[in-house]
Amino acid sequence: MAAVADPVIARVGALLLQRPDALSLAQGLVAWAPPPGVRQAVALALAEPDPRLDHYGPVLGEAALLEAVRRELTEVRGLDLEGSDLLVTAGSNMAFNAIAQVLCDPGDEVLLPLPFYFNHAMAIRLAGGVPVPVAAGLVPDPDRLAAAITPRSRAVVTISPNNPSGLVTPPAVLAAINGLCHRHGLVHVSDEAYADFVHGTVPHRSPGQLPGSGGHTVSLFSLSKAYGMAGWRVGYAAVPRQLMGALAKVQDTVLICPPQVSQRAALAALEAGPTWCRPHVAALGQRRRQMLAATVAARAGGLAVELPGPPDGAFYGLLRFPCALDGPSLLRHLVLGHGVAALPGDSFGLPPSGGQGLLRLSYGRLEASDLEEALRRLFQALATLDVPGR
Repeated sequence: MAAVADPVIARVGALLLQRPDALSLAQGLVAWAPPPGVRQAVALALAEPDPRLDHYGPVLGEAALLEAVRRELTEVRGLDLEGSDLLVTAGSNMAFNAIAQVLCDPGDEVLLPLPFYFNHAMAIRLAGGVPVPVAAGLVPDPDRLAAAITPRSRAVVTISPNNPSGLVTPPAVLAAINGLCHRHGLVHVSDEAYADFVHGTVPHRSPGQLPGSGGHTVSLFSLSKAYGMAGWRVGYAAVPRQLMGALAKVQDTVLICPPQVSQRAALAALEAGPTWCRPHVAALGQRRRQMLAATVAARAGGLAVELPGPPDGAFYGLLRFPCALDGPSLLRHLVLGHGVAALPGDSFGLPPSGGQGLLRLSYGRLEASDLEEALRRLFQALATLDVPGR
């Protein structure tokens, strides 16, 4: 436990309580509510007494929801589920945690291309495994990942569209990583929580679409983002069939079964489908342009900031700027000193180096006027940093 990082979102939340007027670019949330059918389905379920809501259900999820997930994964996302089975979890974070428990004996390694998602590293540590950060580039280089494989390696994790960088990994690169995993007997864990959030020209294509990939690929999906259901805690995964027995042990121990009411909500959300999500996701394009324009303006004003990328996916940007502060000090400077929050790079395995720091900016939750003000405060805060040599 001592090796597991403290939850950074909780640290940010504690600081925000001290500065109620602060604006947050920190947590990865969207501003919209779930499809109307979600609340209607739950209200109907509660109005007509159904003992199934009050009882335990199947460990892997209700049959109706699993069938809806199967249709979504095959007909909408085009996954090849030959060799795969499905399970419903309390968010895709929980699915990743279960996978880590199943794959890792003490000391086993999981390769995480930098920057990584902090909860992935935390889950691997909780399982007794060793997260291995790999400086493979913002678009992960399969050759660098191959060079990091050891006899203790068990899996390679990719996130596309990426959290925290917002980059979309080209399909050919994901296919190469998937092939690398197959050749070395590793599992490819593909986190696709942001699969619907693509704003540029590079498409997202799940490695689970590759013929024959089902036997060594874990594909993780979530209703938290595109469907605005973060608090409902529903995710689902396609996993190699040979892992299902062990995964059922983990799920039964931790959750017993996915919450029944949330499964009804999830079924209604999937019935609304991607057609409902698309206009909401498209509207984020304007917020993304705001973030890019504000960064260009700050740079034109003399502030050495940049967004490596392009950040064409999810609703994030990874901002590079001159900085010598560690993460906690930078957070206090931003929140308490200037009323704006963002997540420091060390949360994602990228501490300040060579006089340069990083921040993850999340623009998904703020309306245009609040985002404009948050970015103004952010760049003002960065301009006041005491940077050696400036």
